[in-house]
Amino acid sequence: MKNILGLVQGATARIDLEFKNERGQPYKKTVPVKAKNGETEELPLYTNKDDILGEIRVTPLTTKKFEHQGIRVQLIGQIELASERGQPHDFVSLVRELAPGGDLSASKTFPFEFRNVELQYDSYRGQQVRCRYLLRVTVLGKGMTPDSKRDFPIWVRNYEKLHEATTPIKMEVGIEDCLHIEFEYDKAKYHLRDVVVGKIYFLLVRIKLKYMEVEIRRKETTGAGSAAHNESDTIAKYEIMDGAPVRAESIPIRLYLSPFDLTPTYKEVHNKFSVRYFLNLVLVDEEDRRYFKQQEITLYRKEEEAGAEAQMEGAGKGPL
Repeated sequence: MKNILGLVQGATARIDLEFKNERGQPYKKTVPVKAKNGETEELPLYTNKDDILGEIRVTPLTTKKFEHQGIRVQLIGQIELASERGQPHDFVSLVRELAPGGDLSASKTFPFEFRNVELQYDSYRGQQVRCRYLLRVTVLGKGMTPDSKRDFPIWVRNYEKLHEATTPIKMEVGIEDCLHIEFEYDKAKYHLRDVVVGKIYFLLVRIKLKYMEVEIRRKETTGAGSAAHNESDTIAKYEIMDGAPVRAESIPIRLYLSPFDLTPTYKEVHNKFSVRYFLNLVLVDEEDRRYFKQQEITLYRKEEEAGAEAQMEGAGKGPL
């Protein structure tokens, strides 16, 4: 168990780490990340092929002679599934030896660097899966002295180049002799700060509708085939109509994505999990019966967002 002083129960050394930039100054690019307990922690933000640099300070916690068998730092990327708790799947594992075995009589600082690191997957904290990166510092004990170990998480985000406009989505749905509607979304692929623009056109209305809304739904999938497990949650609801429509009426849709807690679409990450998004059109009649039509969309984090996030972080704020 860690405490705020950087100590671990049973440890014989205190371990502290400071991330640095190329000029040796404190690393300022950070992002606020929400934990399961609802609290927010500020983590260093990196992207694929970045250099990860810093300094590690090891301080003995005993006045006696402190002997160790070596000090090392590992960069680890791993996927944890709720169904396989305690058995993470490592997809990155790099090691730097900071010091050979010997004595440590006083606090000492060790620089470290991981250059051009392969960080191909985004960090992700979901309902049933977690993709994470961390730096693990270990002071190897000697004899009866236990190891001292501490993990320092980092956050990874990757970006795509701006995509060209895609073909609009057009579909007709309905209930025979009762309801016939045509809906359209302007495209099938959106960046995380994009706006969904569309319209609903009523061709036939013979049931009394009370309201209509659009939902953003996220579906996590782990495993494959018969062993696949899906977990869905509603990220947002947006009411687009209140009251009964009439034939030939057209209802516009304009849904801003930036206020919501969205991630890019992830497909078969390390063959362990996928994350997909859907726009769910829901109509509710006066007897509270629900009619819906679901359409999958693709989300991505566009390259231009990296500059915007860096500018906000430089001002002491995390990205939206």
